[in-house]
Amino acid sequence: MSKIVFIEPEAPNLHIFSRFPLPRLGTIILGTMMKNRGWEVEIFVEQLRKVDFGAIESADLVGISTITSTAPRAYAIADRIRKRGIPVVMGGPHVTFMAKEALDHADFVIRGEGEEALMLLIDAWEKGRDFSEIPNLSYRRDGEIVHNPSRPFLKDLDQIPFPDFSLLKSAKQGIGGRYTIPVQTSRGCPFDCSFCSVTGMFGKRYRFRSTQNIIEELKRYNDRKYSIFFYDDNFTADHRRAKELCQAMIREKFRFKWTTQVRADLAKDEELVGLMRKAGCHTVYIGFESMNAASLKAMKKKQTVEEIVQAVKVLRKHRLNIHGMFVYGFDEDDWQTVKDTLKFAKKARLASTQFLILTPLPGSEFYDKVCKENRIQFRDWALYDAHHVVFQPARLSLFDLQWAQMFSHKKFYSKKEIVRRFLKGKWVEMGIAGYARNLNRLWKRQNKIYLRVIDLLKPNKGPKISVDYEEEVILDN
Repeated sequence: MSKIVFIEPEAPNLHIFSRFPLPRLGTIILGTMMKNRGWEVEIFVEQLRKVDFGAIESADLVGISTITSTAPRAYAIADRIRKRGIPVVMGGPHVTFMAKEALDHADFVIRGEGEEALMLLIDAWEKGRDFSEIPNLSYRRDGEIVHNPSRPFLKDLDQIPFPDFSLLKSAKQGIGGRYTIPVQTSRGCPFDCSFCSVTGMFGKRYRFRSTQNIIEELKRYNDRKYSIFFYDDNFTADHRRAKELCQAMIREKFRFKWTTQVRADLAKDEELVGLMRKAGCHTVYIGFESMNAASLKAMKKKQTVEEIVQAVKVLRKHRLNIHGMFVYGFDEDDWQTVKDTLKFAKKARLASTQFLILTPLPGSEFYDKVCKENRIQFRDWALYDAHHVVFQPARLSLFDLQWAQMFSHKKFYSKKEIVRRFLKGKWVEMGIAGYARNLNRLWKRQNKIYLRVIDLLKPNKGPKISVDYEEEVILDN
């Protein structure tokens, strides 16, 4: 029996979900397809269990999936495997847009969606190894790099098998001791925000699984020990379809609770919000991005500050917890943007939040822009994790932008906030706040050298910032 090993490299740096790893679905779905095909399959998601290179020795092929921040680790693993004479195929968002770079470390790169391309690659692998007709494939032929044309995006998502999570060989629990199961019901996004690479990976048109298909998968996890996280970039992209799915979940009387990602415009449809709550949703993750109207317009977010404020009111009215995500570093951002954003996040009483740093990811419009303007300061992909400044902002120094992120987390997850949540009996929120506060301190300790480097690069103008790299970040007005 032929054997394939799939690897999802570990993120190199700490982030707010470091203790609650959730594997991406790509490697699990592909592993399931290969298992159904009759191959022996082994999957290593490094955040759940370390790679056993001894188990790889017997592999005929190894697949490695990578995002931008995990690319250095992915390349190191690939180099080690190829030295043993085992071919490597790479996929994922980063190598989709950096295929030439990846081919210095891999034999094949599958760009974009991988389900059909991998099956055709295996067909060619088993029958004669002519790779010229395989869509989305990049490889070397006679020393020259070949990029085969891409095939249109998969239309019928019901063709994709339900992921077999037993392949992970891990029973790691998430928040509240529950097993968190990722489920994706759609692909694509028409909004095309300037800092996002989703459209390049999955297209500008929404594609949905059928409600019946989704319900059949969810029936596998109808138990209180499970928590479902819908991986969709925008679960409520089509309100009619979202209502139909929620109504079907209500009819099934599922026992699990669930969370998902939405846009602020969800709040315009209170009927849908109510159905989500009734169907078992307890938390929504929203990319508010900014409280600067000019930044929202420039990033092509297609939402307003007023819509963000209204969304919080409606969602809180329906007792849905809100995890707010904000991004600092757009060309229109300055210190006022930071103050306004932090003030809003605290006043809105968000259950939890992330203050992220704008990161120029390959495949995004913003990446092309800052490359063209020669504003990239660091080329180490491991820093491209939305927690490190890697480009020169327009109105802030590198250190000021980094400080804005650290300071916002420190203030939002302050000791006062932890006490407030304790007094209100919000135990989960209190636990998250304590965890996030400690994580922020640990991150600063682990990144002392990086912080000193960008501090030295700070020009002698603007507010003076002094740094205690162990504990505090202090702004002297």
